[in-house]
Amino acid sequence: MSVKPTLLILAAGMGSRYGGLKQIDGIGPNEEPIIEYSIYDAIQSGFGKIVFVIRKEFYDDFKAIFNRFTTMIDVRYVFQEVNVEMEGIDLIEREKPWGTSHAVLVAKDDIQEPFAVINADDFYGPGSYKLLADFLNNKCAENLYASVGYILKNTLSEHGTVNRGVCSVDDNKHLIEVIERTNIAQLNGDVVYGFESDEQGVVDGNSYVSMNYWGFHPSIFDHIEKGLREFMEANKNEAKAEYYIPNIVTDLINSGQAKVEVLPTEETWFGVTYKEDKALAVASINKLIDANVYPTKLWDK
Repeated sequence: MSVKPTLLILAAGMGSRYGGLKQIDGIGPNEEPIIEYSIYDAIQSGFGKIVFVIRKEFYDDFKAIFNRFTTMIDVRYVFQEVNVEMEGIDLIEREKPWGTSHAVLVAKDDIQEPFAVINADDFYGPGSYKLLADFLNNKCAENLYASVGYILKNTLSEHGTVNRGVCSVDDNKHLIEVIERTNIAQLNGDVVYGFESDEQGVVDGNSYVSMNYWGFHPSIFDHIEKGLREFMEANKNEAKAEYYIPNIVTDLINSGQAKVEVLPTEETWFGVTYKEDKALAVASINKLIDANVYPTKLWDK
C-alpha cells in the first residue's frame, strides 16, 4: 500500500492586516476556523498526515483546537522562527520570518512523502484536495511538482490589495514562470499590481495564479536549503527580505531541474486577509452548507 500524502499548513503569520490570529478565528456556524474545513477536505481526499508550521508562541492555542483530530489523522507541529542561524553568515535581527520557502523547509524532518502546501487562512474547495491528492499519489516525482491554478480575478479582495503568484504556462499546462505580484487590486475595470505605486502595471485578470497551493516531492527540501542559504547571504542586512515558494520554483524550472504541472480548478477560493473579509467567508461557508457540500457540524458521526 502506498504512503498517503501529507498536508502542510502554513500558519506562522501574525495577521497584521487582519488584526488578530486569523488562522484560528471562527468562520463556520460552530466557530470552526477555515483550517478545519481544510482538514476535513484533506481527510475526505485520503491525506494521511497534517503538519502545522506555526510560531512557537502559538503552540498552546493550536494544540487546544487541533489535537482533537489526532484520532482521525496524524497531527504534528513545527516552528518557524523569526531569527535563524546560518553557519558562516552574520545575519541582522529580523522583524519577520524568512518567508514561505523557509516555512516549508522547517517541516523537513517530519515529511518523507509527497505533500501539499496550503495557507491556513485560505479556503480552496473540496474538489481541489481530490485533484491534488490524485497528483501526489500517481504523478508526483523528484522532478515533477504541481500547483493548483485559480483564476486571478476570482481571488481578489473587496477590502484592500492582495499579493499573488501570477503564472504563465505552456501548451502542456506546465509552468514557465511565477511572478510574485504585490498590491493587486481592481482599478477602472482593470486588474493592476503595484496599486498606488510608481511601479503600477496591468495584469490579465484571467491568468492562473498560485494561491500558495502546491504539490511537492520531498526532494524540494534539499533545493530550498541550498536556495535559502544563497538568499540569506544576499540579503543578510535586509530585515524584511522574504524567500517565497515561487522563488525556488522558478529557479528549478529555469535550471531544468523540475517541471511544475498546473492543475486548473473551478473550485471557489476565498481568504481572510482583512477583517472585513470575514463576513464574505462566513457567507460562503453557509452557502456551501446549504448546498450540502458540508454538514452543519463537520465532525458529527
